[in-house]
Amino acid sequence: MKAEKRLIDLTIEVNKEILQEALGNEKMVSFGHQGTHFDTMDKTFPIDFALRNAVVFDVSAVQNGEIGLQHLETSVIEEGMFVAFYTGFIEEIGYGSKEYFTNHPYLSWELIDYLLEKKVAIIGVDFAGARRGKEHTPTDQKCADKGVFIVENLCNLAEILQKKPSATFIAYTFPIKFTGLTGLPCRVVGCVE
Repeated sequence: MKAEKRLIDLTIEVNKEILQEALGNEKMVSFGHQGTHFDTMDKTFPIDFALRNAVVFDVSAVQNGEIGLQHLETSVIEEGMFVAFYTGFIEEIGYGSKEYFTNHPYLSWELIDYLLEKKVAIIGVDFAGARRGKEHTPTDQKCADKGVFIVENLCNLAEILQKKPSATFIAYTFPIKFTGLTGLPCRVVGCVE
């Protein structure tokens, strides 16, 4: 008997109240950086990136700190993948608060460089950015210049993991077709068997 496929929405729901709170706590939110979005840095998102083999890593044991290579089994990462990181931060703190934007976990430079060397397509996080503060935008630019896009503010990654340290899935990603922006709101859906 063939396993049934299940679709899991990895996109945070943004309502008027959440958007207003986010706008009050982060200046970039109003420029294409609302809710689940890509930091494109004015690069074109390739349409073939809309469907990617994907892996998510449970790095929730790394509490509010730097996520490094030592926290994951890198052998499952392949070129062209959507690589996501589950910390539980978005569910714990809640999207839009000052703490959410300023005190989130982040990826180590070693890990970011490794993902760029592996030529992944997309890096996904369930928090506000691959790096914090003044390092946020330069990191987005560095990745975009290498053809790698960062999608921020994912949710429901635990549903894919099912309490495993990592899990593979198919990622469907559909950014809004805007041009000339550094960020594009998008819908991300995971497909698991």
